[in-house]
Parts: sequence; structure tokens; C-alpha cells
Amino acid sequence: QVKLVESGGGLVQAGGSLRLSCAASGRTDSSFAKGWFRQVPGKEREYVAVIKSGGTTYYADSVKGRFTISRDDAKDTVYLQMNSLKPEDTAVYYCAADSGWSLPVSTAQVLGVTWYDYWGQGTQVTVSS
Repeated sequence: QVKLVESGGGLVQAGGSLRLSCAASGRTDSSFAKGWFRQVPGKEREYVAVIKSGGTTYYADSVKGRFTISRDDAKDTVYLQMNSLKPEDTAVYYCAADSGWSLPVSTAQVLGVTWYDYWGQGTQVTVSS
């Protein structure tokens, strides 16, 4: 059984930085992709950044140039470095991983929430103006 645990959220002023971590218990080295998503009350969960097993990364336009996703396979951990934070980045951030049992047919598939089999419990990020 795979469990993902996020950490690193908190309250920060606009322009500040935070680094989120997502540690996996149970092996996720067969995952095709791992990602970070975020959700605010009343809205659907949205993709923030995804990293494929080969290292290719994808970013939502709203965070491109400010956020960086990375992975440490030895620690089975994925990170999200968030710089130049804005109030509109305020959300609960979730990490996710797929089971590795199938391959996607398109890039768009791995950017969607339905691709992922495992989810963390979420960590709150609040950016004050």
C-alpha cells in the first residue's frame, strides 16, 4: 500500500518562498509520473506541476517561471519549490503518483487528476498580500 505525505506548507507573505515535500511510504519507483495539484474551496482540483519518470517536467501557465518540481528517487520524494508567491497561489496542495500499471496515451492525460492512483492528504499554503 502506497502512502504519500506532504509537508512544508504554511503562511508566507507575497513574494516569499516555500518548499513542499512529498514522501512516499511503499515504493513508487514504478510510477510513470508524479505531480502537484492544488485546490481552493468551491473549485476543482487543478494541476500545478508534473514530473515524469524520465525527468521531463510540465508546469501550469500560472506558475511557470516561479515554481520548480524535482524528485529524489533515492528518497522516493518529490519536491515543489515555490518562489515569488502570490495571494492567488493560496490553496491546499496535494501530491500524487500513478501506480505504473499502464502508460498514458497522451501528455494531457498525465496532467489530469484522473490519471493518478495515490494522493496525499494535502498541505495548506496561504500567501498574504
